[in-house]
Amino acid sequence: MSSEVQKTIADDIKKHKILMYVKGNKGNPMCGFSKMVMDIFLDLGADFETRDVLSDPEVRDGVKEFTQWPTIPQIFINGEFIGGCDIVRDLYTSGELKKMVDAAK
Repeated sequence: MSSEVQKTIADDIKKHKILMYVKGNKGNPMCGFSKMVMDIFLDLGADFETRDVLSDPEVRDGVKEFTQWPTIPQIFINGEFIGGCDIVRDLYTSGELKKMVDAAK
């Protein structure tokens, strides 16, 4: 994977308080897991950015390499990799995700 893609991903994560690498976008989620994480963050009233990995295979592979995590979606809050759908859902259910989102505002 090119170091340019890795640098772009790192810069993008730093630039946004909450960033999601998903399939599709806010207006048109293209997979159930991506839709679920977006719905959770919308329910929390979070302001977040998305990156559609389907539109850029280099970014799709690059973010997996960046985090050493094999699946999409991938969620970052305040520059920290949080995880994917199952982890986000568990954090939401426990109330921890709300604290993380509030801290990112």
